[in-house]
Amino acid sequence: MATVLSVSGSPSASSRTNRLLRHLDNRLTAQGHEVIPLDVRTIPAEALLGADFRHPAIVEATALFARVDGIVIGTPVYKAAYSGVLKALLDLLPQYALTGKTVLPLATGGTTAHVLAIDYALRPVLSSMGARHIVQGWFTLDKDIAVGEDGGLTVAPAAAEALTQVLDQFSEALGRTPVLAAAS
Repeated sequence: MATVLSVSGSPSASSRTNRLLRHLDNRLTAQGHEVIPLDVRTIPAEALLGADFRHPAIVEATALFARVDGIVIGTPVYKAAYSGVLKALLDLLPQYALTGKTVLPLATGGTTAHVLAIDYALRPVLSSMGARHIVQGWFTLDKDIAVGEDGGLTVAPAAAEALTQVLDQFSEALGRTPVLAAAS
């Protein structure tokens, strides 16, 4: 199957966005995909904010984007847009870093007032970076994501069903991604 980069654009280690992505990673793995998690918050701030294209963490992140077939990008919504830490990373990637990639944008937030952030803030950036196919994204309300005392995640039934549908559409789109032979 495909190799998927699962990018958490949350600045918080304990965020619902991050936990939701790791939960969805399990479904993709069960479908036979190799999933590589990337938490943008773990990239050194001096590399992101200093626009240090040569920093080893930025070079490594760029290489990850280049080697995968698909990318799941999850972000909390702040001020009607995706997170600043995610913006900082996307700004440091090559202009066409998503060329040929299938991308699933996901967002979380506290109110339905932010539901269009995927389509009006994130999708245009992903498209400008050359994404081959941006599948239907999904916005999940914070209240629909519960973290138990044991760290386990529970997603409200309607949200879980919608997430399953968009994740399965993403997985299907990856199945149609042509595998390019390496040049000899």
